[in-house]
Amino acid sequence: MTAITPLEFIHKKGIFGDHHKKDESDLLNITEKKKLKIFQIVKYKKQSIELKNIKIDELDIPLQNLKVAANKETRILWNAPRTWLVISSKENIFENIKKNCNEENFAITDISHSRAVIQIKGLYAREILKKGSPINFNEFEKNNCASTIFHGISILIDLVDDNPDTFNVFTLRSFGESLYHHITDSALEFGYKGS
Repeated sequence: MTAITPLEFIHKKGIFGDHHKKDESDLLNITEKKKLKIFQIVKYKKQSIELKNIKIDELDIPLQNLKVAANKETRILWNAPRTWLVISSKENIFENIKKNCNEENFAITDISHSRAVIQIKGLYAREILKKGSPINFNEFEKNNCASTIFHGISILIDLVDDNPDTFNVFTLRSFGESLYHHITDSALEFGYKGS
């Protein structure tokens, strides 16, 4: 059985908003990221294991807030003190996490199906997020992440690339439809492509 994604029946493909006389490559691109494995890892408070010795998919766990460790298939986001999100397209990522983060020191939770992930890519991606979030996106850099709100919805933002700006925006599955509508409404001014 195939899982139904949070935006399976909501996300529309096509070109929308102010796209008249604009080159299609200059439009924002809004997509639902699918088939991602998302695991929350929490280090138990009383454990004294050295985090700098732990690697997941050959990546060091980020020890500073707002930081992301990344390779082509996996991203590790600092989410809170002693808490990280591992987002990967690898099917076997859970085995890799479990091998490196034993259950005596860490709690590992699969939250893959409880999150909606929307990717906003293009020249005006920051402008879309500025319309609904209090974060200063002018200081946001590649491989930064932050928890915030967008039009009252709790979200996690991950800046995947800065050429062009590419943001992955995570929210609870139950808020996915509302978040999608807020993002696409904000994008109408610039014109966007749903793909």
